[in-house]
Amino acid sequence: QVQLVESGGGLVQAGGSLRLSCAASGRTFSDYGMAWFRQASGKEREFVAAINKSGGSLWYAASVKRRFTISRDNARNTVYLQMNSLKPEDTAVYYCAAGRSGTWSIDDMDYWGKGTLVTVSS
Repeated sequence: QVQLVESGGGLVQAGGSLRLSCAASGRTFSDYGMAWFRQASGKEREFVAAINKSGGSLWYAASVKRRFTISRDNARNTVYLQMNSLKPEDTAVYYCAAGRSGTWSIDDMDYWGKGTLVTVSS
């Protein structure tokens, strides 16, 4: 089992920044690729960003590329999502997820956090 706890969400004005954190406990953190997903009200959950076990490979959704940065600290069992130039359409609950498959669809993820709400005001 891997337990994931997100933090760092909140209310921010458009153009602002937030950094989300996801702290992992349980099994060996460095055995898992990590990803962020988000779900806006009334919409399906969607992929945001992912990072492989070592942190050497990164993936981003087109809508967040060049604005968001995913990173991980395996010594601290934590993955981060730095979000810059935030837009109202980034408003969503952001979920951290862990998986061993190396692919990043919702069904590929083995463990999920409970999410943290990000609200971007215009």
